Formats: sequence, C-alpha cells, structure tokens
Amino acid sequence: MLPLFKEQLKTFAEKEVCDLNNSEDTRKSTFFMKILDWIEKMGNKLPHPFMLFVYLALAVILISSIIGWFGVSFEDPQSGETVAIRPLLSVSGLEYILSSMLDNFTGFAPLGLVLVMMFGIGLAQKVGLMETFMKKTILQAPKRFVTYAVIGTGILGNLASDAAFVIIPPLAAMVFYALGRHPLVGIAAGFAGVGAGFTANVMITGTDALLSGISTEVAQTVNPDITVSPVDNWYFMLFSVLMLMIIGAWITERIIEPRLGTYDPKLGDSSVTTETVEKITPEKNRALRNAGIFGLIYAAIAAILIVPSNGILRGEDGGVLNSPFLSNIIPIILFFFITVAIAYGVTVKAIKKPGDVPDFMASAMKDMAGYIVLIFAASQFISYFGWTNLSSFLAVAGAETLISADFTGLPVLVGFILLAAVLNLFIFSGSAQWALMAPIFIPMFMYLDYNPAFVQLAYRIADSSTNVITPLNPYVPMVLALMKRYDSRSGFGTLFSIMLPYALIFLGIWIAIFIIWTLIGLPIGPGVDMYLNS
Repeated sequence: MLPLFKEQLKTFAEKEVCDLNNSEDTRKSTFFMKILDWIEKMGNKLPHPFMLFVYLALAVILISSIIGWFGVSFEDPQSGETVAIRPLLSVSGLEYILSSMLDNFTGFAPLGLVLVMMFGIGLAQKVGLMETFMKKTILQAPKRFVTYAVIGTGILGNLASDAAFVIIPPLAAMVFYALGRHPLVGIAAGFAGVGAGFTANVMITGTDALLSGISTEVAQTVNPDITVSPVDNWYFMLFSVLMLMIIGAWITERIIEPRLGTYDPKLGDSSVTTETVEKITPEKNRALRNAGIFGLIYAAIAAILIVPSNGILRGEDGGVLNSPFLSNIIPIILFFFITVAIAYGVTVKAIKKPGDVPDFMASAMKDMAGYIVLIFAASQFISYFGWTNLSSFLAVAGAETLISADFTGLPVLVGFILLAAVLNLFIFSGSAQWALMAPIFIPMFMYLDYNPAFVQLAYRIADSSTNVITPLNPYVPMVLALMKRYDSRSGFGTLFSIMLPYALIFLGIWIAIFIIWTLIGLPIGPGVDMYLNS
C-alpha cells in the first residue's frame, strides 16, 4: 500500500501545489501570509547548500587576504599570545588549500560517524523494520493514547531519517479517520512529531553523530583536546521525548482538534475516505517479535559488559564517563541495528543470503550521496575559516562585545536559540545550518567558557522547533497535498495555521526547560554541563 500511496501522493502533490500557487484562497493578504511569502521568496533565492559553502569558502579566501595584508592581529584570551590573520592568497595559503583538501574531507569528523551509523540504520530501514515498527506502534495504541502514539512514533521515527515524513502523516490521517476523528488533526500530530521533534530520541541517532562531529571539528580549532561526543546531549533529548509527547498531545487535543471541529467526509477525495489501514501481516509481526528478542539479547550482553564494576567496557577508574562504552558508542549502536535488522529481514525473507546484507547497506548509502557531496564543500569552508584565524578573530570580538554589554549567561544563549530558529526558516537542512553557525558561535561561546556541547544543544532546540513552519521544508508540498485529499478547501494558510501552535509552544516550552535544567545544574549528557571549567 505504501509505495503505491507514495507514488499517487507525489503526482497529486505536483498538481495541487501548482493549483495552490494560483489560489486566491491561500494567498489572503494577511500579515502572517505576507511574512510566509517573503520567507519563501528569500529562501528560494539562496543557492544550493553545496554552492553556498563554495561561495563562503571563496569569501574566506578573499576576506582573509585583504585583512591579512593589513597585518590585523588580536590577542588570544586563553594563551595571551598575539594571533595574526593569515591570508589564503599567499604562498603558504595556496599550499594549504591544495595540500589540505583531501584531509579536510576524509578527516572531517561527522563523515565517518554518520556513514557508519547509516550502515546499521539504513539496513533496518531497507528491510522494512522501521516502517513496520512505526505502523505497529500507532495501530495497536489504545484509542485514548493514539495521539501520544502518533507524536511519539513521529519523534522516534527520526531514526529512519526522512522516511518518517513519508510514513507517519498519511498513516496518522487514516487512523484518525477510522476512529471518527478529523484526519487533518492526525496529519498535524504526525507532522509535528516528525518535524518539530526531529532532534529528540531515546537512542543515539545519526543526528547526534552528525552535529557532534561538526561541533568537535570546530571546537578543536580553539582547543585541540575538546571532543563533543554523540551522547553529550542524550539526557536532555531523552527527557525531551516525553515532554514533546505530552505537550504535543495537549496542543493536538486542546487547540487543533477543537479548532477544526467535526470532519465532513464530503470534503475529501473518495480514494482516501474509503481507504482502509493495511494491517500488519502475521509474518511481519513475527519478524518484529524476533527483532525484539535479538535486540534484548544484545542489550543483555552489553549490560553484562557495562553494569558490573569490573565490566570490560568500563573505564580504568571503574566509571562509565571515561569508558570504552561511551567513547565507542557508535560501533555499539551500529551492531545493535545490524542485529535487529538481520533478525527482521531473515524472518520476512527480505534477507535470503549473506550477500543481501551488504546489498541493502549499499542501497542505504545511495541515499547519502547528497550528504557526502555537501560535506566535501562544508569541510573546506570550516577548515579555511579555522586556518586563517578568522573564526577566532570573530569569536573574540563577539565575546568581548557581549562582555562589555554585560550580555552573558542564559540570556545570550536564549538569544542564540531565537536567532537559530529564525535562520531555520531560510535554511531547512539542519546539518548545513549548523556547519554555517558553528564556526562562528562555538568559538565565541567557548571564549565565554561555555561547553560546545551546550551550545549545540541550544541550536538543536531552535532547529527542530521551526521545521514544520518553514516553507522551504521539502515535505510541506507533500503534506499539503495530503491535506487537500481529505479537505479540498485546505491551503498553505490551513497548514501553517495548524502547525504554528506546535512550533511556537514547542520552542517556548523547550526554552523554559532549557533554562530550568541549567539553573538546577543537571547534566545534559554523561558528565556534560553548561561550562567548560565547572
């Protein structure tokens, strides 16, 4: 059902979005719609993320050379040494550009982390484990907890990356309609869970590996001994799953559902109002059970190696913070996903021979081609920015400005969150936006003694919250087309009016929890808090 539905939806989306662009209904001259139109217009003028990093790299080459020729320097507040801006248009600069190109790319921290993670997660996705898990969670939830199940599954669905955008909203619409509830409410809840909750999870995901890799790459330009681990935001994000489920369900049932009222099936396309939810076959149920059994066995073995005071995955001091377990969390998660994916794939006969496993992994890697190309350009920009000392120069200048204005502590971090939330309306890719912001803000905050993992957490709150209201989200046309199938009157205004409460309330509550968490002094991850020297 899903592949056919996806194909139909794609065709329908192309037609409907074209109609919507010319519809007077969806372009009312309201202040909010004018803002959205402006955001979409300006965002569409931005170049492709790859070219954006190319242009930024060229800008660094030019600016560093102009400033360097004038002999501009600054004092490093940590070492007290005078540091000069190094021009890239010089003999040493050109030599660096040529000699470092391959190392910048292959040595870029997020590259290996994310690709390795995708071997396991991609395998689980390709054999169908992720889709079946998401379906079963929603379909078997008690009626009173369906909203929680939809939002929670959407949040956890980011394990499957963008696949959750395609699976959860249509499934939620059908389930809500089958229960006599408004299908647009189901779409809103599903889209909110997947989009606005994208950065949270109970497990360490590819997002953790990607962002921490970029953070580490940048932080080491200031202090080579600092590493941001994929688990450094885990405690906060683990709590965020529960918080987003509760708040998301409250928004859905107390704001969105009353606003939309009772659904009239006459407004929908008969192809969806007569469509039934495809049940999970006994074979897939058995496969899911086998995957769960093997997952528990794997977890039990890992616990035996970690929990005892003399466990071999504990650190030399017998602790967990500085242990082989945390420092090697990516391979441990990789083998977990490979284990459960193979158990599922063998049961449903998707994996019939050992050679099928690398074939599925290779298929998953094809989906990462765009990311690999983007990383090549981003790694050059970040490397040039660090080598020229422009990043440190801007960071020191920014830090001194904030100190002189007495604008430090939590207020400046909240300001950073709001800035990132606004920028996310123009740059949908979370990794691309962080690769742009991290080289400036991580060094600046580090000079103010903030832990780069804490700065990264602030960014994740902003980036996730506004995913569902940016017109540049590539899944907005798909969701809009789906809404039109259930209610022909739906337009851009409908979509953004029902998603705006999720974005604003999620952002506000998340900021409040961020502040309370910090004031209480709770760690955001194993051994990680707000300051570097705490």
